Amino acid sequence: MNTDRVIVIGCPGSGKSTFARRYSALTGLALFHLDLIYHRPDHTTVSREVFDHRLETVMCTKSWIIDGNYQRTMEKRIKKCDKVFLFDLPTEVCLAGAKERLGTPRPDMPWFEEKLDPDFEDHIKEFREKNLPKIYELLEKYSDKDVTVFRSREEADEYLFGL
Repeated sequence: MNTDRVIVIGCPGSGKSTFARRYSALTGLALFHLDLIYHRPDHTTVSREVFDHRLETVMCTKSWIIDGNYQRTMEKRIKKCDKVFLFDLPTEVCLAGAKERLGTPRPDMPWFEEKLDPDFEDHIKEFREKNLPKIYELLEKYSDKDVTVFRSREEADEYLFGL
């Protein structure tokens, strides 16, 4: 099966971006982080139209890895991709992951946070109940896609080790 167009989705703090960087390094596929497409370094965001245009530009290329959720555009990305990696990790693991990266520059964000934003923390806490069922519905709808679900970071590491 062709795996030139890949999306990496799941709860914030689950390890998506780290996995996407490592997968990109192993496969040579260009990596695009949705956070970098949407956010500006001054903590503002681009308009919906600019974001959609940037995303379409990426998806029109031959091969890519797109890292990030952005539920509004997820179906569009699932339709266009060959491979889906879903990080379905426990909420506590995701919260710890988000807290571990505080104060550290990240290549997938144009800034770094000193403390966990309360709204972002709530989003992580609610992700399993609010977002995950919608993601699984989309994956069921597009059952022709090659989907790998990771339930731990160790599973993701083993997958990469096997490449």
